[in-house]
Amino acid sequence: MSMPSKVIAHRGASADAPENTLPAFKLAWQQGADGVECDVRLTGDCQVVCMHDADTARVADRSLTVEKHSYTELRELDVGTWKGPEYADTRIPLLSDLLAASPFGKQVLVEVKTTVEILPALLQVLDEAQVDLRVVTVIAFDVEVVRSLKQQRPELHAYWLIDV
Repeated sequence: MSMPSKVIAHRGASADAPENTLPAFKLAWQQGADGVECDVRLTGDCQVVCMHDADTARVADRSLTVEKHSYTELRELDVGTWKGPEYADTRIPLLSDLLAASPFGKQVLVEVKTTVEILPALLQVLDEAQVDLRVVTVIAFDVEVVRSLKQQRPELHAYWLIDV
């Protein structure tokens, strides 16, 4: 039996809205996506944020290194204006913000962009989320992230990504 294809919006509707932001995720769902993919990193104060790059240079009005700055500092950045004036004042969301905004039954793929140091905070976010964890899948290029996550929480969906 074949599974039906799913449309997963990479970094949200990132062609039309600033990537890895609530406007991008919400637009993806409005456009009919079955789910969204987000990238996550750990801030200097151990918050799990939706951010692809190690720093904010490409998407923000200032360049800050995510792991060296607090969420309060990162939250001050405008990560939307680069995409268009209608997205001015868009902020970096926490993963918990995305999970809280996710419509019932929609898939959320969480790509870990760091190493295993993020796992305690990530698991805390997932434990506190008011979502059915069966719709959440953790993905990573770092095999140790997937191995450690599955050892700690075998019931979670987690997959190792490879680049061939």
